[in-house]
Amino acid sequence: MSFASLVFLYFFLPIVLVGYYVLPRRWRNPFLLAANLVFYGWGEPWFLPVILLTACGNWLIGLQIERSAAKRRRLWLAAALLLDLGLLIAFKYTGFVLRSIGLDHLLASPIPLPLGISFYIFQVVSYVVDVYRRTVPAETSPVRFATYMTFFPQLIAGPIVRYDELRAQLTGRMETWNKIASGFCLLLVGLGKKMLLANPMGELWEGLRALPEGTGIVGAWIGAIAFTLQIYFDFSGYSDMARGLGRLFGFEIPVNFRYPYAASSIKDFWRRWHITLSSWFRDYVYIPLGGSRRGAGRTVCNLFVVWALTGLWHGAAWNYVLWGLYYFALLTAERMIGEARLARIPRAMRHVLTLALVVIGWVLFAIEDFGALGAYLRAMFSPAGGLLSDQAAVWVLSYLPLLAVGALASTPAAAALVRRKGTSAAARWSVVTGCLLILAASTAALVAQSYNPFLYFRF
Repeated sequence: MSFASLVFLYFFLPIVLVGYYVLPRRWRNPFLLAANLVFYGWGEPWFLPVILLTACGNWLIGLQIERSAAKRRRLWLAAALLLDLGLLIAFKYTGFVLRSIGLDHLLASPIPLPLGISFYIFQVVSYVVDVYRRTVPAETSPVRFATYMTFFPQLIAGPIVRYDELRAQLTGRMETWNKIASGFCLLLVGLGKKMLLANPMGELWEGLRALPEGTGIVGAWIGAIAFTLQIYFDFSGYSDMARGLGRLFGFEIPVNFRYPYAASSIKDFWRRWHITLSSWFRDYVYIPLGGSRRGAGRTVCNLFVVWALTGLWHGAAWNYVLWGLYYFALLTAERMIGEARLARIPRAMRHVLTLALVVIGWVLFAIEDFGALGAYLRAMFSPAGGLLSDQAAVWVLSYLPLLAVGALASTPAAAALVRRKGTSAAARWSVVTGCLLILAASTAALVAQSYNPFLYFRF
């Protein structure tokens, strides 16, 4: 089930909210668990056994890790990693490996990918590792653990929430009117990002890519910028909806984006983009490998491993690996240059260069076929196709106002404008009115549009 759907907004969510607040507090976690499983199983009930196996297995293993002596604790941790990563590899990467070695004919049909498996597997891996490190206690209640792992606001596409971030909230959260009101606002802002910005930008990207006579350099860059905006508003919109939905039930979910397109370096970009994934790889891969503590050569090797895995996490195709290694190369280059030297470059120039490199990176991310990828990159840099084809000009002019709105909305300027209005009654009513207009426009778009993908659902 998608948040950006009429069924969710006008059927599932109202029923769950009413049931949640009617029930006594002691029954709210079990009720949320039931709602989580209904949400997850709505479109693909055959994957419910996978997520239930993951929840039960990791809950039991977490208890064993906490109760066991050192050697047995390592064995139980290994068992958990074998279970979790084995499921992820089996569903997500078996076909990729067989295709890569020319044995894809062994599969009668592609292996279907359970929704959100990359997200919830990383959550439970962080849980068992933290229990092993004794940074968190093992959860004794199977209901609380399963509620944490399957929490529907962030189950399908993150953020990746660690157990320690929700542990106290599972037993002692407080639902307040202010939290509920801000949750609805966040939910609707995220919905607007998705329906009113991400989807039109996706249509522009797909339209320019499909032009039979090409786009020209300007058209190719605008197409890539459109995808850059699409993926940001798609994913950050989902994360805003997840945080808003969490607040409706009294939970605070961590921020996943801090205006990444305002970054002035690639390192700064990754401090702002998909923050929970970046911190996961830092704490559970990079630092255990040695981080930057064992010399320059080992640091480069560690970065290589982290970024190759980051690329693979996003998708079982070689273009995702290329995309990850592209960022490895950029971050390694920045590290060699040094922050002091980079700081001498005017900030505006650093910002433009960073954005250009990020846009190129998103082209690597978006196009799986290497032939089509090479052709699009040539279109972005080769003068042979001209500046802007006639057909591309029609597309660009049609979407130019929305491109301008999207570019502005991807910066802190829009949020700063809202904050500047203050907290007066008139300002609060203007926010409420804006949210209701977003809901109305998004509902109209849901009724009218057939193009409504969620890019991160496939991860």
